[in-house]
Amino acid sequence: MNPAVREILELVFRWIHVIAGIMWIGNSLLWNWIDRNLLPAEPGKEGEIWLLHSGAFYRMEKNLAGWDRARPLHWFKWQAYTTWLTGAALLVVVYYASGGALLVDPAVRELTPGQAVGVATGSIVGAWLAYDLVLGRAISRMGRMGAVAGFALVLGVAYGLTHLLSGRAAFLHVGAMLGTLMAGNVYRVIMPSQRVLVAAAERGERPDPAPSKRAKERSVHNNYMTFPVIVLMLSSHFPDLYGHRLNWLFLGILVLAGATVRHILNVRFTLGRWKPALAATFATTLGALFLLLARPAGSRTAAARAGERATFAQANAVIQKRCAVCHSASPADRTFGAAPGGVAFDTPEQILARVERIRVRAVETATMPPANKTFITPEERAVLGRWIAQGARRE
Repeated sequence: MNPAVREILELVFRWIHVIAGIMWIGNSLLWNWIDRNLLPAEPGKEGEIWLLHSGAFYRMEKNLAGWDRARPLHWFKWQAYTTWLTGAALLVVVYYASGGALLVDPAVRELTPGQAVGVATGSIVGAWLAYDLVLGRAISRMGRMGAVAGFALVLGVAYGLTHLLSGRAAFLHVGAMLGTLMAGNVYRVIMPSQRVLVAAAERGERPDPAPSKRAKERSVHNNYMTFPVIVLMLSSHFPDLYGHRLNWLFLGILVLAGATVRHILNVRFTLGRWKPALAATFATTLGALFLLLARPAGSRTAAARAGERATFAQANAVIQKRCAVCHSASPADRTFGAAPGGVAFDTPEQILARVERIRVRAVETATMPPANKTFITPEERAVLGRWIAQGARRE
């Protein structure tokens, strides 16, 4: 695919994806909050609540009997569908149509681009089928143990994908998997339940509560997946995490932290010490992340200080051969367009300004070049490591 076309498509799909996602997540959080804060209402009503917003008071009530059919009935579904469809389009544009550059990591597993696409799409489709047919109901019946089982399954998928795909692709595809479960809940359970509810109200009948109960259960599932999905969608900005040898564990920590924070915020009105619980969750999560990220004394850049001296000329030769192929105003490889990410290595000043990023991406995490498409060698990474560890001087 032409890089200019890919960039425009990525911009358009990402823009719509973010807008639709904000609308969907906002609706999800608001409706779950309302359900948890309803007060008793008159007989025949499930509850009511008063809200204050934008300089006015709003009264909302919940019931299963029906609505005033002289007034329009508003449904919320297209935010979910639009979020998923544009997310799927982004997977195609960014990951599947780039020749495996962001999907494959030869240091993890030697896969062809076709095999990697099969693993990636298979994990999403397989997870949705398993959840929709069996696991969703089982997790609901198991209560708290269902939450534990659900987390264990996500961690298992994360472990598998981080040992097959690039770390960046693995993080993103676990997020896409959870997002697919959420959209599937809307399409397969929540919307059919609402159709049953509307049909019963139009017939003047009391609706069967079973579909509504299932829809609410899946809505709660979606509520708990929301924060993990958001952090995994943002994870491509953090190579120290997805490029770490224990990246699957980082992913698990982020998912667990997101779901825990969501739970505390859900129950805060009945949890007396919810603020200390929230602070403890933040502190524990940050502590775990920093502990895992702490570089051992024998890290590649630390060990390089004692090695043979590396000059700027040597480091620049590696950068021009292995990095500036893409990271240039006039790249030889235009897969990602000119100067991807706004990073170019055409001048010594540009290289010196990005020393820390070179250390992280090319030396410590080895996440650049993507899929090692320029065949940088361990010895060349070591040259960069020695040059940076010895002060990254321009000599």
